[in-house]
Amino acid sequence: MSKQLLVFLFFLFLSGAFWLILTLNETYEQEVKVLVRIKGVPRNAVLTSSETDTIRVTLRDKGWVIMGYLYNHTSMVNIPFKTYDRGQGKGAVSNSELKRLIELQLESSTSIISMKPDRIDFSYNNGERKRVPVRWAGRVIPEQLYFISHVQYWPDSVDVYASSEKLDSIRAMFTEPLNYAGFRDTLMVDCRLAHIKDVKVVPEYVRIGFFTDVLTEESIDGVTIQAINMPKGKVLRTFPQKVKVNFITGVNQFRSLRPEDFTVVADYQEIMQHPSDKCNIYLRNVPHGISRATLEMKQVDYLIEEE
Repeated sequence: MSKQLLVFLFFLFLSGAFWLILTLNETYEQEVKVLVRIKGVPRNAVLTSSETDTIRVTLRDKGWVIMGYLYNHTSMVNIPFKTYDRGQGKGAVSNSELKRLIELQLESSTSIISMKPDRIDFSYNNGERKRVPVRWAGRVIPEQLYFISHVQYWPDSVDVYASSEKLDSIRAMFTEPLNYAGFRDTLMVDCRLAHIKDVKVVPEYVRIGFFTDVLTEESIDGVTIQAINMPKGKVLRTFPQKVKVNFITGVNQFRSLRPEDFTVVADYQEIMQHPSDKCNIYLRNVPHGISRATLEMKQVDYLIEEE
């Protein structure tokens, strides 16, 4: 029985080998990846496009040749910067030139059916850059009754390399869209900055910390009413002189608030234009992180005195 099994296995292996040889001798079409890298960039030039791009190339050849392309490391084509520099911060490799460069990496029997993309364009500048702040983009929503009290970035700004026209239009670099919801503790996110064509950003990745706090409805008393637009020689006295402000904020932030952090004003010019027994008061400034801030009273008694 063991001899018969060995004979059976031998002929099974032999038939499989013949089948594999016949199969690989057929002609196939297969898509492979080819890395394209810009080489020889001068020291005074900075590539604002990607230094490395990936082209998907559909090849036609015998099966055993195609297998070699699939199981070997991804092919790479080096493009000389000076050869394809078109000046004015632009460079391009045409379809025919790109095809020729890729064919140099292939067997003579292999033919190229298609390429995606079918040409390579690159851009550069002479080192012009601009430092801009980082901002997050997307949907970041904490759990109910919590809110984002503070956002911190590491780093908080990045260097942007691009043409002068694009540098003038860039005010901040935003992240790729984030999507986080239902968290209550501090959320730390490592994310990539959004890609802009012909713009290089250093670094490309940042860390963002979203610090949360519990919402609470609070009030602070003793905010002084300040007179504005007062002419020389006159003094506006209000009764009362201090008011209460109601608002919603985080528990931690409320502990650090002081009446001096709020600004409540009474406008002398408005009083003169609309004389009345009472004058309007307005909440002019509130600290960051305060929402739904309102005054306990919107009108107060007043007296204008000569100094």
